[in-house]
Amino acid sequence: MDIRQAKQQVKDTVEAYLACDADGEPLLARSQQRPVFLVGAPGIGKTAIMAQIADELDLGLVSYSMTHHTRQSALGLPFIAHQEYAGLEYDASEYTMSEIIDSVYQCMRDTGRERGILFLDEINCVSETLYPSMLQFLQFKTFGRHEVPQGWIVVTAGNPPEYNRSVHEFDIVTLDRVKRICVEPDLAAWKAYAADKGVHPAVLTFLEAKKDRFYSVRTTLDGKEFVTARGWDDLSDIMRAYERLGKEVDEALISHYVQDPKIAGEFAAYYELFQKYRDDYRIEAILEGKTPTDVVERAQEAEFDERLSLIGLMLDALEPEFRAIMERTDVILGVRDALRDVKVRALDGGRDAASVPDALADAIAQRVQAREALIVSGAHAAKRRIARAELDVLERFGRELGAGSGDAQADMEALEGMFAQEAAVDGAVDAQEARLGAAFDFLAAAFGDAQEMLIFVTELTQRTPSARYLAQFGSASYFSHNQPMILSDSHRRLRSLVEELEL
Repeated sequence: MDIRQAKQQVKDTVEAYLACDADGEPLLARSQQRPVFLVGAPGIGKTAIMAQIADELDLGLVSYSMTHHTRQSALGLPFIAHQEYAGLEYDASEYTMSEIIDSVYQCMRDTGRERGILFLDEINCVSETLYPSMLQFLQFKTFGRHEVPQGWIVVTAGNPPEYNRSVHEFDIVTLDRVKRICVEPDLAAWKAYAADKGVHPAVLTFLEAKKDRFYSVRTTLDGKEFVTARGWDDLSDIMRAYERLGKEVDEALISHYVQDPKIAGEFAAYYELFQKYRDDYRIEAILEGKTPTDVVERAQEAEFDERLSLIGLMLDALEPEFRAIMERTDVILGVRDALRDVKVRALDGGRDAASVPDALADAIAQRVQAREALIVSGAHAAKRRIARAELDVLERFGRELGAGSGDAQADMEALEGMFAQEAAVDGAVDAQEARLGAAFDFLAAAFGDAQEMLIFVTELTQRTPSARYLAQFGSASYFSHNQPMILSDSHRRLRSLVEELEL
């Protein structure tokens, strides 16, 4: 299966293991909760999906690469403990707590999350001295005498033997005690993640045109030459940073991440063309509805690779505002929920009622604690930004309200007035709709309803920020072009079926 399917499998498993019945008992006894064992080539996103799952399910996450561990760090250090039984006194060897298990407890203390995922990577590449203990861990979820805490699910990962000479083949007894999920590299699955993250459009359009360059591992006389999903992802990040700093993105830099000289050279050449397209097509002029005639003519005469690059540039220019509007919407919704809590406590709290300023101060304190937990747990950057912005708004409301009037109803109405002003996003939505409409007008003028329009519409639908925006605010220009695309696609499928019937 691909990485997207594997993520869903792991997520479903974690939720099933954590689920309880009406009496609070786990649906699956701990002894029945097989550790997940993800098996796949290096760099395809096994580690990345674990952070996403923990973030989406609001769980703690402790990650370890087992190749870095000795038997002592995994099991703990031995010490002599004095014991007594039936009048017999004796000394026995015991072990301090495993560094790994201790990290789970540390995560629980720092984040306040009692449940989480313990992710152990490269589980089948441990040292010879640790290997027997690792098999015991997979079967019993213990390191030495110390068990993984209740509410923590064990997920492991490893590479197939062909990618790593250090791999230990698990025997049938061990494999029969884990839930093995085999993952294969898949461009379509990675693109869904990459578009959501905002991977550089040059990377996305290059791989769309040359799909066989996405993942490659081969042995040559000079050693291993390879390119992985992780390599493309990291290359995108450094390219963004270099462009922002005005530094040159050249083949030498690319080869640090795309470690196949042929593919690195191809992408370097493509990137030069991509930068030229960025200058020649004047994307901002297109999105302002001021497209020069020669730009439309050039697009009409361009080869398909160039047209893909143009679409990628337009999507890349539209994406930041889609993301900003939706993050702003998330902030507004968070503030709304906080103010609802304040209203309930101040107006409907009965004996436990507090003044509006005090209830607001308590709500702010709760969100300060929640934000600190997000920082400690390494939550997604967008979540941290939203939490910070939500806190800023609430703190500003608190300063403007001050000590209040002493009248809870009047103070609440004052807060509601502040919120009404804060919640206005119509201006930003109108501006983005104008830019999106201009993009559609350009594509229609250059390509009509051909495949370029279909690609643009599909990408808007698949990328999370734009998809959320369209679902929340709608878009006349999007829906006017999307409906013909749906009808046209249905017509093509029907025609294909008729041709297959040979009527």
